[in-house]
Amino acid sequence: MPIRRLGGYKSVVSSSPIPKLSYGFTKMNMSRSGYRVFSANSSTACTELAKKITERLGVELGKSVVYQESNTETRVEVKESVRGQDVFIIQTIPRDVNTAVMELLVMAYALKTSCAKNIIGVIPYFPYSKQCKMRKRGSIVCKLLASMLAKAGLTHIITMDLHQKEIQGFFNFPVDNLRASPFLIQYIQEEIPDYRNAVIVAKSPSAAKRAQSYAERLRLGLAVMHGEAHHSESDMADGRHSPPLSRTTTGHTGLELPLMMAKEKPPITVVGDVGGRIAIIVDDIIDDVEDFVAAADILKERGAYKIYIMATHGLLSAEAPRLIEESAIDEVVVTNTVPHEVQKLQCPKIKTVDVSMILAEAIRRIHNGESMAYLFRNIAVDD
Repeated sequence: MPIRRLGGYKSVVSSSPIPKLSYGFTKMNMSRSGYRVFSANSSTACTELAKKITERLGVELGKSVVYQESNTETRVEVKESVRGQDVFIIQTIPRDVNTAVMELLVMAYALKTSCAKNIIGVIPYFPYSKQCKMRKRGSIVCKLLASMLAKAGLTHIITMDLHQKEIQGFFNFPVDNLRASPFLIQYIQEEIPDYRNAVIVAKSPSAAKRAQSYAERLRLGLAVMHGEAHHSESDMADGRHSPPLSRTTTGHTGLELPLMMAKEKPPITVVGDVGGRIAIIVDDIIDDVEDFVAAADILKERGAYKIYIMATHGLLSAEAPRLIEESAIDEVVVTNTVPHEVQKLQCPKIKTVDVSMILAEAIRRIHNGESMAYLFRNIAVDD
């Protein structure tokens, strides 16, 4: 018999009165709401965000079963009618990325064949987003995933802080790329004592626009770190300099083209004054933390007396919790787009900011046909 793991099979409804939501309505009757919200995760740890979103919306989590067969195949069973409904699939991405992607694809296709009207994927952290450029003889996996999601039946995606905003062009249907920066900025203002004495730090020149956006909104100074211990992803070989196979040629031997000089990374330096200041490094993803730890050491040497890391997606893979705990970093603040409760138990320096409110509001607006512009107030093109 296959081992079944239930993903959001039943909602636990409290007997206490349901408080009025910030959007001005109370709990909806599921039969009259006109939409359903499902979680496509087989892991219970990954359904926490879905539960928070449905609580804010005042609806129950849709009844479904998502599990792995004994041969590790993914199986999905939708336990209620979705015919003619707008259906939202909330999929958070755990460490087992490929299983989560397959669960999302199978769930979307199951809803498509069940005659759902629209199928909207709520994917706060979009997987494979770092593989959005050609590397050597590899592939642009992010574009492949976009095509797979469209083929499975998705008609719209809600996500947050894509690694590159140009990824939106990979899709042939609407993509709403929400921002977590308002929540992180609010955390800085409310939870960091004496934040007026802080300076926003870009870990690399490529992150300078994001850091500048934070600095201008908080009316703080800006510092940029330059130089790395190893090559960044932007400097990885993309195959254009690969020499052709040697072969015997006749006639014209080709032109003598100028050779591009190889880059040489300087030691890590800081452009900007951080002495006697609180340093706040901002980025979109924190995964392997070696670069952040090295940056924190340099900032400490330059006189920063406290160091914070602010990021939207806290993947925190491998030995990240231990390295953070042993480093000069005082606090790592991430949102709950990715489940990281285990990492928080291993490292008390990791703090979480809840972004379920904006995801719930996006769902409500899309279903009601309202403008999404409200969620992008004061968001510039470079943000």
